[in-house]
Amino acid sequence: MRWGRDVNRVLIAEDEPRIAAFLEKGLRAAGYVTTVVTSGVDAAGYARSDDFDLMILDLGLPGQDGLAVLTQVRARGERLPVIVLTARDGVRDRVAGLDQGADDYLTKPFSFEELLARVRARLRDQGQAATTTLAVGPIQLDLVRRTVSVDGTEVELTAREFLLAETLARHPGQVLSREQLLDRVWGLGHDPGSNVVDVYIGYLRRKLGADVIQTVRGMGYRFAA
Repeated sequence: MRWGRDVNRVLIAEDEPRIAAFLEKGLRAAGYVTTVVTSGVDAAGYARSDDFDLMILDLGLPGQDGLAVLTQVRARGERLPVIVLTARDGVRDRVAGLDQGADDYLTKPFSFEELLARVRARLRDQGQAATTTLAVGPIQLDLVRRTVSVDGTEVELTAREFLLAETLARHPGQVLSREQLLDRVWGLGHDPGSNVVDVYIGYLRRKLGADVIQTVRGMGYRFAA
């Protein structure tokens, strides 16, 4: 399988259908070409630098676990970055993954926007093109420094506030529902009945301007284009 070199290609090795679909949908919306495999044997076979720019690898794959996949992929000299995605959050597991050749590590449940930021960072390390700033009206986000400014004046945001602002800024004028924002910023498994999205929208309005984020009744929120 080969695509043009101007397309960022991501291999998703994840056997849980809900998470695999979540990752594939989000990455495609962000402009990446994706391929999903559900076993360790397939992950090891597909993970080639000529075919993919990055792999997202679950450690708990059937047939051959993620650590074995990493060992095999690195042993044959493949250089594509690997982001390990797993429910194992112990220090020993993280160290083992990094020692076997992982470039980054993210535990479940996870924020999709954080994962996307890590994907961009790994692709930058590989010399792939990546957007480094987002601008919507007077708001400018620096995705490398993780800072935001309003009319040229830097405003201090928490990490979660920045992720929420980035998510909205990537879709200027588009309405994002509370459920979409909850999934992308707070991650899978978060209580769908939580009002945390509304609370953080209030935080952003106080810091960025009351008119920057619009409420669309019964639908969600959007950055004013």
